[in-house]
Amino acid sequence: MAHGTLKGYPHATEEEVMDPASFMEKECDILIPCAMEKAVNRHNVDKLNTKLVVEGANGPTTFAAEQSLEERGVIVVPDMLANGGGVTVSYFEWLKNLEHVAPGRMTKKYQEKQNMKLLASLGYSFPKKSPHMKNLQGAKEIDIVYSGLEEIMCSATRDSWHYARDNKLSFRDACLGRAIKKINSHFEQSGLMI
Repeated sequence: MAHGTLKGYPHATEEEVMDPASFMEKECDILIPCAMEKAVNRHNVDKLNTKLVVEGANGPTTFAAEQSLEERGVIVVPDMLANGGGVTVSYFEWLKNLEHVAPGRMTKKYQEKQNMKLLASLGYSFPKKSPHMKNLQGAKEIDIVYSGLEEIMCSATRDSWHYARDNKLSFRDACLGRAIKKINSHFEQSGLMI
């Protein structure tokens, strides 16, 4: 990218510099528009040849384009769900800063001891310098972050998908509906009414 473009890149199988947006019209299983808002719109939606759109940017699909895609049976994973991982990890970082303790620090040694006890109860023992000891160590902070991220994102996707199916909604409307219901529930639980 020394020249600000990939034009002339020797390992490229195709090159389009006049109309880069035309790449969206190529046949693909998953289209991930990431660069700008309204990239998928009523002017180009009929030229798209994909089975799934995963929104990587904020608002890359217009309302009219999404309706057209839905009519064709193309699923649109909304940006609020597809981009939720970054916000989720930011939340973990915020929690870490509030507590002044890294995730897992309080339980790492306990996990290691429990692993050793389990192996001992099964009749196994390893010398402290064994290369297998590395596999018995408690989780590192990054492992805990990935585990929490996977749990949150997978459950959000699954729950939103079921909500969409059960209520005959688009994936986007299901995500919005669930979010509004959660906010309403939190307000009610705290004594506030909307």
